[in-house]
Formats: sequence, structure tokens, C-alpha cells
Amino acid sequence: MSIMSNLEVIGNYKNGPDQVIPASSFKTWNADGATQVFLSDEEAASYKPKSVYTMLKETAEDYPNHPALAVKRGVWKYWTYKEYFEESKTVAKAFIKLGLDRFHGICIMGFNSPEWVIANYGAVFAGGLSTGVYTTNSPEACRYLADSCDAQIIVVEDVTCLNKFLAVKRFLPSIKAIIQWSGIPGAPGVLSWPELLATGLAEKDTELNERLSLSAVNQCCTLIYTSGTTGPPKGVMYSQDLLIWTALQYKINSLLKDTEECMVSYLPLSHLAAHLLDIYLSCVSVSTVCFAQPDALKGSLLQTLLEVQPTCFMGVPRVWEKMYEKMQEAEASVGGLKKIILSWAKYHGLNYYNAIRDGRILSSYEVMANSLAKSLIINKVKAAIGLSRSTNLISGGAPISKEVLEFFMSLDLPIMEGYGLSESMSICSMNMIEEGMFRLGSVGKILPQTTCRLEYFSGCKLGEGEILMKGRNIFMGYLKMPEKTNETIDDEGWLHTGDIGSFDDDGFLFISGRIKELVITAGGENIPPLLIEDAVKKQLPFISNAMLVGDKQKYLSILLTLKTDVSEETGEPLDTLSPQCLKMMINLGLPQLHTVTDALIELENNPQGVLATAIQEGIQRYNDHHAVSRAQKLQRWMVLPHDFSLFTGELNSTLKLKRSVVMEKYADTINYLYSSKDPWKTKSKL
Repeated sequence: MSIMSNLEVIGNYKNGPDQVIPASSFKTWNADGATQVFLSDEEAASYKPKSVYTMLKETAEDYPNHPALAVKRGVWKYWTYKEYFEESKTVAKAFIKLGLDRFHGICIMGFNSPEWVIANYGAVFAGGLSTGVYTTNSPEACRYLADSCDAQIIVVEDVTCLNKFLAVKRFLPSIKAIIQWSGIPGAPGVLSWPELLATGLAEKDTELNERLSLSAVNQCCTLIYTSGTTGPPKGVMYSQDLLIWTALQYKINSLLKDTEECMVSYLPLSHLAAHLLDIYLSCVSVSTVCFAQPDALKGSLLQTLLEVQPTCFMGVPRVWEKMYEKMQEAEASVGGLKKIILSWAKYHGLNYYNAIRDGRILSSYEVMANSLAKSLIINKVKAAIGLSRSTNLISGGAPISKEVLEFFMSLDLPIMEGYGLSESMSICSMNMIEEGMFRLGSVGKILPQTTCRLEYFSGCKLGEGEILMKGRNIFMGYLKMPEKTNETIDDEGWLHTGDIGSFDDDGFLFISGRIKELVITAGGENIPPLLIEDAVKKQLPFISNAMLVGDKQKYLSILLTLKTDVSEETGEPLDTLSPQCLKMMINLGLPQLHTVTDALIELENNPQGVLATAIQEGIQRYNDHHAVSRAQKLQRWMVLPHDFSLFTGELNSTLKLKRSVVMEKYADTINYLYSSKDPWKTKSKL
């Protein structure tokens, strides 16, 4: 492995936008800092760096009339790649005219839209730091991000987003302009999107060309802020080389074909995975990105999928789980001969992929049966959920259950689960639909774009260790956080992920949890909570979320939430039980229970009744068949008064559990579990 210093670099560093300027380290925490670029003779790391500007310019020149972006506003409106590039240039010139200095933030807040991604490219072209802001952020969180990145430009979707910044604008003296892209600007001095474009169109290219000449591919151009699960959000720094090189590697790994791909954009662009796929992978593969409606995760996503029928679709586990639950409900309503045929079709659908996994050749009957199953049943199901053309289905961000993966695989919708961090450009390992290249329950084999090893840490089990990565996919550092940067990237360039992993004999990587989330019992045993939580949820399918507790205690307990309906407007968990949960209550002989409140009263009044016994038996099944040691057995449990959600604060923007929030919110509940002398009588409490 060598570094980029062996490439020719012009002394005055005005050879941009594709230049590489000298750097002495693989890491930095300064906004204008530069980092070394890993190069090697291996194909994945040998690609010559290219700027964001050059990438989009070349795509627009080669495919000027190919549709790049589409959004439905009454009817579908399209941007060609030529229009995409030209409007991004116009926005860049406007940002410069409005006073944007190099290496200062442009905060973008709103649901995914053409304006969002065009503002992103404009920010990068102009030499700024594109910084996505989650729409769920509070005004104080907006202030933190804007202050952290020294934001000078704020771009928001609507009045709701605007008001969050206006509430804290007096604390942000660096702000020079605010733009609102949807509707009429909600305050004096706020520019509309047409006014922004008019500002840019009035400017010549001179200043923009000057900025581009100073641009270097190994300096920061984008910030993605962590969700702040374990502390204040950290600004993860990305260079242009990281973004473009990684997008090209995704294209290679996914076998995407230029001009033939179509994607639906709905996951937050403030998160790296969606940012990479919807903004950069789409461009390097000349794809069409269709934007979903703002209420996509509240129910409208299906309609967008039905209209678009994308070839590529990415979801976090909770998205796939919700689809799975809805389809399970629909399947349960089918009876008689239809049910038999559906089961037969799904069997042969799954059998096909199991044969690929095992390197087994299908018999003539199996080939015929699989083909018939697709034509009779499976293809119709795929079309009905908007995935009839999908050949690249991805799950990431958190573990997904084997049950869900097998369900979709049986419908000829193989979801490939991978592993990576924002700090590793979401690259580390991936399951591939090839012989010997996927194993359900694992996160696949290490990709050729990185190097990975395990490092022992105190208390880890034999064969496990902290996952370390090294390569061209490692982020630059955390903005203005030297200590955090040095903790995460060592002096040899290794990224310390904080994740606990192990390899099986065939080289598949398995993740068991995070070091910071380990529950350390009073007996000194390190317990990774995630595997236990997933095992319990599998035993109790009416349970939505589970969180292990027991740090420094003599035994483990678990907090449970029931599956409930969710407000379509806010995403807030409602008190009413979900259809799946109601069905379970009926099966238990408790048809009178319709809400979480009803269930809690039942548990309180009948601590050894039917419902309590059903939960206890599920816990016991886990203890008997899945607990790998006595210390990992559960002794007590408690059902909480509402489900976890982003709205109520227990989940972060990528739907990961904020354990510290739950610990604080339910401190009295947890203390109660460890203060009572009789575990059978403390299984639940209002």
C-alpha cells in the first residue's frame, strides 16, 4: 500500500478540481485539512481520484438527455443529467455570490427532493461543506450542527424547517443567507428557490472556476453528523475522493448497468447510506432517482414503488420488517387451495436460493417448479409491492432477522445484508448471491475494497474481537474533535469500529454487538445485548422492541414493548394494539384486550395469568434453547407503557435504540426489577 504523494502535484495547488494536495497523515479534524489517499496496484484501490464536479460534468456530457431526477408534484417532473449539472452550477454560483467562503457549512434540511441534491452539488462545487440536517432535529440540535460546521448558508424545505433555524439564528452570526425551496418564504429576507437560481444565473463562471481551481479531492467537502446515541453528534468528514471512489465500488459490487437502473429516494439524505446511493451511486451508474413523498414512511411509499418499480431498493431493517408484517397479515387471510399453492411457491422460491448458496444443481423438477412458481404466484406478488424489476435489494444500518430474509428470498427478493459504518463509507462486508458468498445471519465476507482484522479487547470471548478496518474507504476524521478522531483512527490508519465480531471457518463475518453496549454483570461477564434481544423477539412475535438491562447486577432482565398502531401523521406509537398483537390476544382467550393499557392492567391484576404466562414461556424458551451460559439467562421482565420510536426519543434517526435514553426514562422501572424479592410477582407493573 502506498500513498498519493507519488502522484504529480503542482506547487501552487491551483490545479483543481481533480488535484491532490500534499498531506502528512491519514486523518484530520480541520475543515481545510487534507489527508493522504491510499493507493495500491490492486484494482479496487488503483482508481485515479476524480472530483465531484468532474464526475457529474462527464456524466452530463456523455448522457445529457437521460433522466436523472424525478419527483411527483401532481404529475412527474424530470431533470435530465444536463439540467442536473447546469442547475447545480447555478446554485454554486449563487452560494458564492451570497457570501459562502470555502470550508464553511451549507446546512440542508428537508425531505429528499431534487432541490436537496442540487443544493448538495452546488455546495461542493462552491468549495463549501454540504451538511445534511435531519427534519426531526430540534432548534437546539440545528443550532449545534450549524455552529459546529460554521454554516453560512441554510437551505430548508418549508416553513416548519425554517422556523427551527429562525428560533436560534441570533446565536449563529455566521449565517449569511437562508433559502426555502418549497412554498412562499416564511420570513423577510429568506430567498425562494427561483430567487436563488436567478442569483446564480446573473453571475458569470469566473468566481466558480476560481473555486474549482483551488479544489482538491483529498480535502473535506461533506459532513454527515452521527445521531448522537452515546454523546453529542460528531461531524464525520468526507473528501471528494471518498465519495466518488466509494460510489464506483458500490457500482462494481452491485453489477449496476449504466442507464438501466432506477432508484426510489426516501431514507434521510442526512444519513450516509442514502447520501451515497441517491446522490453519488446514481450518478456514476447514470441511474434515474425518483423521490418518494414526504410521508413515505407513514404509508405512501408503496404507491411510489408501484408507480416506479425500481431496480434498486435499500431499506433499514425496520422498513423490511414492516413490509414483512403487512404481507404476513395478508397471507394469513388466504385459505384453502390458495394457501397451499402459495406455500408451495414460496418453498421452491427459497429452495432455488438455498441451492445457489450450497453449490447444488437443481433437478429438472425443481427447475420446472421454480419457473412455474414464479409465473403463477411470485411475479404477481413482486409486482403488487412495487418490486417486480428489483435486482438489488439491500438492508443495512442494523441487523435483520433470518426469518425476514428467508421470507423475501422465498418471493425471489433476495435482500443482501452488509456491514459498514459511516466512518468506513458503509464498506466492509457484504453477502452476494453467488455460490459460497452468502450466509443468512452473517454480514457476508470482507469486500476487496478494504482490509479487516479482529483485535482482542479485555473480556472478549475466544474467537471474537473488535473489528478494525483499513483502506481507501476510511473517513477523514471528526470535525474539530482531535481526541475522538485519534481514538477512532490510529496512527497506522486503522479504523477502530467499536463493534464486536467473529469469523466462521468459511470467512463469513458475524456481528454480536458494540463494545460500548456490553452489559457487564456483577460476576464480570461481558454480555452483548443485541443477540439476546433478537432471540427474545423471535420467541415473542407480538413484541416490538426489547432492551436488555443488568449492568453490574447479579442477573439479567429485559424491557419489552408490545406492537401497536402508529400515528400516520407523527409516527408516534398509539395505545391501540397492532392487528398481529390483537390476534395473539384472541388466541390467548383475551379478546377484551385492545390497548397497551388493557394489557398492562391484565398483567398487574393477574401476574400469573394467561398473558403473563405466555410471555414467561417465551422467555423460558430463550433461556432453555438460546442462552449460551447461565449468566445470559433472563430472570425478570417488564412490559413498558408504550413502544419505542423516533417521535418519543428512544430511537435515533436510523431507528437504532438509544439505550441511554431508555435507561434514564425508565430508571424507576429498572430499579424496581432489582429491588423486589419475588421475580414471579414482578413480571409486570403499571
